[in-house]
Amino acid sequence: MASSGKNTSWISLPMRRGEKPVHIVVTEPVRVDSLDLDAQGIARLAPNEAEAAEGQSGKVIFIQGALPTELVTYVITRDKARFSKAKVLDILKPAVFRAEPKCKAFGVCGGCTMQHLDIRAQVAMKQRVLEDDLKHIAKVAPEEILRPMGGPAWEYRHRARLSAVNRSIKKGTVLIGFHEGKSGYVADMTACEILPKHVSDLLPEMRKLVMGLSIVDRMPQIEIAVGEPEDPNSDDPKKSKPVTALVFRNLLPLTPADEQLLRDFADTHQVWVWLQPKGIETVAPFYPLTGKLCYRLPEFEIEMPFKPADFTQVNHMMNRALVSRAIRLLEVKPSDRVLDLFCGIGNFTLPLARRAKTVLGIEGLESLTTRAKANAEHNQLADKVSFMQSNLFEVTTETIASWGKAERWLMDPPREGAMEICQALALLHEQRSDLPPQRIVYVSCNPKTLARDTDILCHQADYVLKSAGIVNMFPHTSHVESMAVFERP
Repeated sequence: MASSGKNTSWISLPMRRGEKPVHIVVTEPVRVDSLDLDAQGIARLAPNEAEAAEGQSGKVIFIQGALPTELVTYVITRDKARFSKAKVLDILKPAVFRAEPKCKAFGVCGGCTMQHLDIRAQVAMKQRVLEDDLKHIAKVAPEEILRPMGGPAWEYRHRARLSAVNRSIKKGTVLIGFHEGKSGYVADMTACEILPKHVSDLLPEMRKLVMGLSIVDRMPQIEIAVGEPEDPNSDDPKKSKPVTALVFRNLLPLTPADEQLLRDFADTHQVWVWLQPKGIETVAPFYPLTGKLCYRLPEFEIEMPFKPADFTQVNHMMNRALVSRAIRLLEVKPSDRVLDLFCGIGNFTLPLARRAKTVLGIEGLESLTTRAKANAEHNQLADKVSFMQSNLFEVTTETIASWGKAERWLMDPPREGAMEICQALALLHEQRSDLPPQRIVYVSCNPKTLARDTDILCHQADYVLKSAGIVNMFPHTSHVESMAVFERP
């Protein structure tokens, strides 16, 4: 018998209001059949007599810490008529693709819930999720399955928002980290394996810093943004190391002593300190007053300056691969006019401008279009790129007409997807308009909304799903980043 040990010691899921916690030990082994995106093993019990008489299947058990093919015993933490929630007790027969979690906070921190699953199995699972959603929601299959894209499994996260809580001040510390699984509590963590090591090493030091501030109970959040070195080839250590910005959310003004502590921290650890006293528009550098935070796309000779609060991809290496594949799949020609919808600060827009005649980037937030324009000027592309602010969740055929004709579109919407745009394209198809693009590359961070929009594009707007595949942008998490290519016949 294999003991569950530290790797299968899971926190019980929080009870809903009115529910009573349960702790029912089940020593009858059960075989785990599959895994859901919350990294819960799914097992199904044999039906009892009443269920069998009515032609029903047995109760479903969702088991935290269990993997498909494993034989396990478990402890029920929530019991319902048709399903139970549980945590694994003992693993009697481990899966061949079980992995040793690297992070000491695994099972407590709510992130990286798939660490106990081999990285190759993680990728295969995400690919299956995408294909299943396209099959069952959109009722289509891509003509080609794109090869999954993967990169570093650790130290890949260059952006993070950490919570700080003072519930342990009486014990002489604060907690700074991510939240526990499905909980409002902050995990007690002093390292994080997916953050760059120099940032992970700062977690204990940030605890000491916040403890020393007069507003220790009014500093609820620290946002981290890591940029590329100012000059990777420089002999100057300051210029050859990544630039790390820390944004402290200060709900009360700092005292002179607080300010000096922050300056000393910045000098000691070579970080760039920013403050956010109110809304996101108040984010501003504190010490030093100037600096340079950027990421680069060498294939397209693009340098992208950004502010710590700007939305950027957290995984710089995978973002390079994502942009490269998306533009290659769009098949841009030098004579093309291209639309980049949900363009952000120009992550796809500016590389597209290196390949196309002109590019129009459209974004809903004025702050992002302002940053995108500045980035176009920074890369000497202002003559080939223009930007427009528009609500892309309220799109009509007239809206698309105002954008003008473009043979190629790239769309990178948030989790909500791009349903309104797809519906407008379907109406334009009914009207026999020539405005719909010949080819669309759709970058998605939610396979279900991608599948929903695929249904509209393929069954109402006369597009063919040419190819689709996943990008493992967030290893060890349930996040599924994907890409699909649509073309009109």
